[in-house]
Amino acid sequence: MSKSLIIAEKPSVAQDIVRALTPVSGKFEKAADHFENDQYVVTSAVGHLVEIKAPEEYDVKRGKWSFANLPVVPPHFDLAPIDKAKARLSAVVKLVKRKDVTSLINACDAGREGELIFRLIVQYAGTAKAQVNKPVQRLWLQSMTPQAIRDGFDKLRSDEQMLGLADAARSRSEADWLVGINGTRAMTAFNSRDGGFFLTTVGRVQTPTLSIVVEREEKIRKHVARDYWEVKAGFEAAAGSYEGKWFDPNYKKDKAIGPDAGNPVPEADRRADRIWTEAQANAISEAVLGKTGTVTEEAKPSNQSSPLLYDLTTLQREANSRFGFSAKTTLSIAQALYEKHKVLTYPRTDSRALPEDYLGTVKQTFEMIASEDLPGPLRELAMHARKGLNAGYVKPTKRVFDNAKVSDHFAIIPTLQAPKSLTEIEAKLYDMVVKRFIAVFYPPAEFMVTTRITKIGAPGAEHHFQTNGKVLVNPGWLAVYGKEAQDEDANLVAVLPGEQVPNEHVSVNASKTRPPARFTEATLLSAMEGAGKMIDDDELREAMAEKGLGTPATRAQTIEGLILEKYMLREGRELVPTAKAFQLMTLLRGLGVEDLFRPDLTGQWEHQLSEMEQGKLQRDVFMQGIAEMAERIVKKAKEYDRDTIPGDYATLKTACPNCEGVVKENYRRFTCTGKDGASEGCGFSITKIPAGRSFELPEVEQFLANKQIGPLEGFRSKAGWPFTAEMKLVFDDEIRNWKLEFDFGDDAKQAEEGEPVDFTGQTSLGACPKCAGHVFEHGSNYVCERSVAVPATCDFKTGKIILQQPVPHEQVQKLLTVGKTDLLENFVSNKTKRKFKAFLAWDKKEGKVGFEFEPRAAKAPAARKTTKKAAAAE
Repeated sequence: MSKSLIIAEKPSVAQDIVRALTPVSGKFEKAADHFENDQYVVTSAVGHLVEIKAPEEYDVKRGKWSFANLPVVPPHFDLAPIDKAKARLSAVVKLVKRKDVTSLINACDAGREGELIFRLIVQYAGTAKAQVNKPVQRLWLQSMTPQAIRDGFDKLRSDEQMLGLADAARSRSEADWLVGINGTRAMTAFNSRDGGFFLTTVGRVQTPTLSIVVEREEKIRKHVARDYWEVKAGFEAAAGSYEGKWFDPNYKKDKAIGPDAGNPVPEADRRADRIWTEAQANAISEAVLGKTGTVTEEAKPSNQSSPLLYDLTTLQREANSRFGFSAKTTLSIAQALYEKHKVLTYPRTDSRALPEDYLGTVKQTFEMIASEDLPGPLRELAMHARKGLNAGYVKPTKRVFDNAKVSDHFAIIPTLQAPKSLTEIEAKLYDMVVKRFIAVFYPPAEFMVTTRITKIGAPGAEHHFQTNGKVLVNPGWLAVYGKEAQDEDANLVAVLPGEQVPNEHVSVNASKTRPPARFTEATLLSAMEGAGKMIDDDELREAMAEKGLGTPATRAQTIEGLILEKYMLREGRELVPTAKAFQLMTLLRGLGVEDLFRPDLTGQWEHQLSEMEQGKLQRDVFMQGIAEMAERIVKKAKEYDRDTIPGDYATLKTACPNCEGVVKENYRRFTCTGKDGASEGCGFSITKIPAGRSFELPEVEQFLANKQIGPLEGFRSKAGWPFTAEMKLVFDDEIRNWKLEFDFGDDAKQAEEGEPVDFTGQTSLGACPKCAGHVFEHGSNYVCERSVAVPATCDFKTGKIILQQPVPHEQVQKLLTVGKTDLLENFVSNKTKRKFKAFLAWDKKEGKVGFEFEPRAAKAPAARKTTKKAAAAE
């Protein structure tokens, strides 16, 4: 009897399929690696089971990471089993080749990656001893409820319908392999030319994403804070008082302005309400204080529609902004809500609309929410769902139902299944989706927006003050989010026609321009979606989505990969590029390999993959372009040596310790260039990256001036172990020059000699949080007595100086007693050189001392406030 083999992506999905099909196709028997009945055999992968072979498996010589063996552009891409999945692959291939299995059904996740997993398994099975030539169909699921699975089997897609997606999936995989292998090996070979092995990873999506973060950090570092002033004035009308802010009515964004003609203000810092000298601000204050003004105002209605439904990227952005969830965390929660709880539709989508025939399902979903089956805090949404149904809000509208805006998947919405037993973070994400789902059908919020201009002074020499009021007339969709009433401070007191308003007080507020904000995961996801452009407008974002970096399903993985490769760090919610990232960008810019770091160019590749899915682009054309890109990267890397890479390099303020010459930075070293700064110098140079840790400019200047620095964290041994040490500049009589050495302190020396440490005479600072032993000061650390015993039975240790912040005894005692120190204010980031405040806290889960940050609070600007009474006293 012939059967169809169903291959799911994960074992849990295979079990869901079996449960859904049992009522219609009969009971399944469970075997070791599959389920089976008279009609179906159901098995699963565990994600990817095979991968493209490494270069050395094509050709042994290709395994050597040198320019002689690059570029690697194989005539075809062979496959190899992934080591940890060999047993599973063997079981699936055996089922594929069973004689009674006459057709295959791809039930892997409904997207590009799921298509690839299935296609590679079948390709591998076809190259292992015998060809596989069996018809294929595609199960395409938007929801994991039993009925949705059965509906999916009633509408299986043909293999021909999936060929475009299959081509795009293979092309994406092969393109990433070509660029990753050739780029990484070329850059690694370049950095390892003079000995050693300096792994330098690059990627088709990873590296352009990193360039976005590095460019932002460069703007932050180059920003020069400028003083500016704002003038605010209070006015007394018959109905009450109000305040206005001075502005220049003739302001133009592109007009050069500044404190003087030779010192223009950068365009990014200009505003109509900023004054660039204190004298001018004070002159305005004096000119208006106590005078009477005239009022003109314009009031007009304004509507604000609800945001569109969620796609994955928007969901990740908002979850990061609201709850601090990483993109990876949000994806895993959404996947659990889809796959495990079956309460959300397919999350890996880039669509924010629903199919035009989905109105009936939407109404049923509103009924489910309105039935109050939702648990706990979610139950309050029942009222809004019921109102939406009763008021006729749920109706066809192109803003929500539009086939042209639905790709392979529609927007993320709740399913007909009510949730049960959600964790706290699952409930938070589900609540976000349900609120957005209800709100998108509600009418727009209605406001009355008033702009009031108060003028003081003679005609032609008037000073203008603007006051804005925004009154909520009808909350509309905002009611779903609990905003039923107007904010107290949004009401604007009335002014009668022709009324004169006397000035009561003036304040001159001093402030400084700020650099652009660092990327968070929320803002970086937006920048990736817009191929480097920060796009908040829904419609514009939608137009750019096909040209973004990566896909909604892969962006979280890209960010995590950059953190794993030490190109970025998380500091609170901010993403901070490391010195390693800056060095990579210096290299790529110097080589002129724009394909590899310009987001807009890489976004074009993603656009072409999208066109391939739609059958508008041939796979061969795309792959030819990628092969040429790989060859270009290798060719560029061969044109330079490490000391001639062009770049924006620094000249140090500190002189050469050997000859007092000028020390300059090049791509890999800080080198003496003689007293004229243009010769070969005395031969003094030190590496920019000692023991895998990059010097920052302030650090190296301090190091050359003081001949020592530290202790510093972030070094790594040849075996990859992290360590902390001081660095010293020591004069070597043999070479008649200075060289860099590490100093690990007394504790390391004793450990090397295998001697236990005697703490007799010392007073314990408290109990070790790991083993309850005594903690003492030892060398450059505070350690548990058992960590320096022979043999050691504990590993608790924390530095006496952490990021340039001394940690005194009393703070260590507090850490050991209550779990954290007081707020310490002088930590200095190794990466950014910025000071920051934090508590040192014992992290029980991680088993180490870490940072805990205080909640952020808005800072009030310094103000100079003048009243009529005070002015008279002056």
